[in-house]
Amino acid sequence: MPPRRTIGKRLIKSLLPIVLVIVLVVVGALSFIVYCVSRPSKHPYVVTPESFSRISGRAIKVTDESWSNLDGGRARGWLLKGAEGAPAVVLLHRYGGDRSWLFNLGVKINEATNFTILWPDLRGHGENPLVRWSSLGVREGDDVAAAFKYLRSLKTENQKALVGESFGVYGVELGAYSALKATRTEPQIKVLVLDSVVRSPDELLSTAVASCVGVDNGMVQYFSRVAMKTYMLGSYENVDACEFAASLRDARVLLLSEPEAGKLRDATASLQKCFPNAGNVEMRTDLPLSGFSLPSVTGEQGEAYDRVVIEFFARNLR
Repeated sequence: MPPRRTIGKRLIKSLLPIVLVIVLVVVGALSFIVYCVSRPSKHPYVVTPESFSRISGRAIKVTDESWSNLDGGRARGWLLKGAEGAPAVVLLHRYGGDRSWLFNLGVKINEATNFTILWPDLRGHGENPLVRWSSLGVREGDDVAAAFKYLRSLKTENQKALVGESFGVYGVELGAYSALKATRTEPQIKVLVLDSVVRSPDELLSTAVASCVGVDNGMVQYFSRVAMKTYMLGSYENVDACEFAASLRDARVLLLSEPEAGKLRDATASLQKCFPNAGNVEMRTDLPLSGFSLPSVTGEQGEAYDRVVIEFFARNLR
């Protein structure tokens, strides 16, 4: 055997273990990233129906419900019934939040309008989630459609439909993107209140990756997207929120954000031009707070924000 070939084989044999170690490290790192972003950190609920009743002294009939998602998994949420035949409003939290973040707002909407309120936990969120992983907006829109199917199945004691023909949705960030996506299959959505809309699953993934690893690097982001697509077995779709907005015709839309929301504020503001009927869209991106802050905000600022949301639903969804 020629000496050059022998040296080449020895070099390959000596480098192979190093290459294998590097591959294993990369695969391990990407597996950690996918696990981290698809399973956001869990926290105890900020408030529950029981604790709300104790603190406020008001007895509210909120029940814990579950239903089937379109992919066969199970979903859950709190339900507060309104008047027979009245519209329903679904409140969708941000990535890393849960249904309790919007509980107080939902109660206020019900008291002001007598609409039925549903607070779902988006997949992968809340205490002991029924679906343990988040798809960062890829499948959450279908989950919202399943929640509407559940609402349409509700009956009164007289076996009449509890919920009327119109639905409203309030969403923050991931919740806002999911609400827009649900409009593709849910023409009964007549009112949307969208706070700090994330532009796409890729944009949310980039933020989540940077939070998980503490590094916002282009190469890390690229390989993380590849890993997420592999994890979701090819079902990962990176559709821009503008594409969903462009298909809306009759729905009334309120866009909300605050200066401190940064890129999300810019994305929300840019979304206004995507809707085909500009007369149906209102925008308030100068608010002193956004839906991100609702769990920790009290006092006049919180009341002012809630009032903007409640009045928009009351004015446009009746």
